[in-house]
Amino acid sequence: MAYIGEIAALFTSFCWAFSAIGFTKSTQQVGSQVTNRVRVFLAMLMLILINVVLYGQPVPLHAGTARWAWLGVSGIIGLSLGDAFLFQAYHEIGPRLGLLLLSLAPVFGATIAWIFFGQSLDLLQIAGIVVTLGGISWVVMARPKAGDENVRKVTGRGILFGMLAALGQATGLVFSQQAMTSNFSPFAGTLIRMFAAVITLWIVAAFQRQAGPTVNAMRKQPAALRWVAFGALFGPVIGVSSSLLAVEHTGIGVASTLMALPPVFMLPISYFVFKERFGWQAVVGTLIAMAGVALLFS
Repeated sequence: MAYIGEIAALFTSFCWAFSAIGFTKSTQQVGSQVTNRVRVFLAMLMLILINVVLYGQPVPLHAGTARWAWLGVSGIIGLSLGDAFLFQAYHEIGPRLGLLLLSLAPVFGATIAWIFFGQSLDLLQIAGIVVTLGGISWVVMARPKAGDENVRKVTGRGILFGMLAALGQATGLVFSQQAMTSNFSPFAGTLIRMFAAVITLWIVAAFQRQAGPTVNAMRKQPAALRWVAFGALFGPVIGVSSSLLAVEHTGIGVASTLMALPPVFMLPISYFVFKERFGWQAVVGTLIAMAGVALLFS
């Protein structure tokens, strides 16, 4: 199928934007760290069920040691560390600037792939990346209307956390691409990544004596658990699996750029779900980003 990698990358952006509804609702009730731990655990259970239904086995033991190693490291860097830095960036400087800094992931991804794996981009693709990132930046940096959000102080810590989140996401994708060969199942690959993320996050939680409080928080807030499950289905399960399909069939620079579009897809979601109102700058930025996507397809 033509452009399957690019289509999968665009679908990934849509899923991640849609999952933001569930994670935003849950974070408001139980906090970002509890949400992060529970989402990877629920996603792991969903992926085990999917692998049983599709392939007749809960765990892809046939994947081989090398593939497990690449995907395991990818899960630790991308799903554990990268997302932890992203949540902290949201806390420090807010989601608007956090998403802006996360849009640096394509730059980091293309650079890592070029330095370590010899992947290259032609001039038209580079132009598409630049235009897309410009549009994304304009969307995220659009001035909110008065009263839409609290004024936040931009801190050095927040900027650093945002850049580390982008670096974590990009590095995780690069490692994933090394494992996603020979038409390996994206659902199996995502399960391996999720295993690594679950082990990492919950071991850290145990050392911090937060494992029990995490479970108790969900028991007291069943609505939050439902929202986490909703977000996990569209984010870590469908979205991450789609991202692996993307990097399996297209270059890391193109894939990571198209997967940097959640801020754009968030425009209609914010308008209809969260009743937010935005100005002309956000609309123009969306059109610019779409123009960059068109350049990438050409």
